[in-house]
Amino acid sequence: MKTFLITGGTSGIGRETVRQLALTGATVVFTARDADKGEATKKDIIDETGNKAVEYLVCDLASFSSIRACAEEFKKRYAHLDGLINNAGVLPQERQESKDGIELNLAVNYLAPFLLTNLLLPLLKRSVPARIVNVSSSLHTEGQIDFADLQSEKSFDKYRAYAQSKLALILFTKKLAKELAGTGVTVNALHPGVIGTEMTMQNVRKMNPIAAFFFKRTLISPKQGAETSVYLATDPAVEGVTGEYFIGKKEAEPAPQTSDAATANRLWEVAAKRVGL
Repeated sequence: MKTFLITGGTSGIGRETVRQLALTGATVVFTARDADKGEATKKDIIDETGNKAVEYLVCDLASFSSIRACAEEFKKRYAHLDGLINNAGVLPQERQESKDGIELNLAVNYLAPFLLTNLLLPLLKRSVPARIVNVSSSLHTEGQIDFADLQSEKSFDKYRAYAQSKLALILFTKKLAKELAGTGVTVNALHPGVIGTEMTMQNVRKMNPIAAFFFKRTLISPKQGAETSVYLATDPAVEGVTGEYFIGKKEAEPAPQTSDAATANRLWEVAAKRVGL
């Protein structure tokens, strides 16, 4: 039986990813910030799928100590890990900081998956073939890694900060794929589509009514949004594929800045220092 870990599994495409993986009969573990919500989600998904091998771990992805505790607990409970899906993400309306004093987009959308993945790499390597899936965004195309103001302390724009974090995640994906070449562990990134989640709707409510009307017509369901994550985590068609970017279960060309190896290397060094690796 395969074992998967998904971050941010209580709502949106994360919850739907958990549900779809549970339908395959796999052991599915998801993270939840709140134990009550985690327990309720677990019960609902077991009821919906009939798969009793669904569990959760309490983890605050805005806290490095919480991420470390989560990784340790996972390793205590499970002997192998076939797939890690770094799904959780944030798009705060104004500048906020994590429990470690780091701008929230950078902390949750990039540093959290960087830390969790590195902590679980030894287990993934022992579980080969294993897969890592990073949920990025098409907004990475608007991103630039600003080392002079990585935490948006000089000026904050929510979309710029978000785009930078999602670009950072693809740079991490590409560098990690090279680091893992020949190990049997693959890593790919994806754009899930624009989903009608609460995070998205917060921004829609700030649009003028006409723009909001047309934008909402482009939204897809969480079920559709989860399909590429599940595909990359399970489908034999992508076995051995690594370092790529996908949209709608097909390889796509990411922005040119994702190929900047020097930036990727420097960003890795900055991240490793920030998270204490």
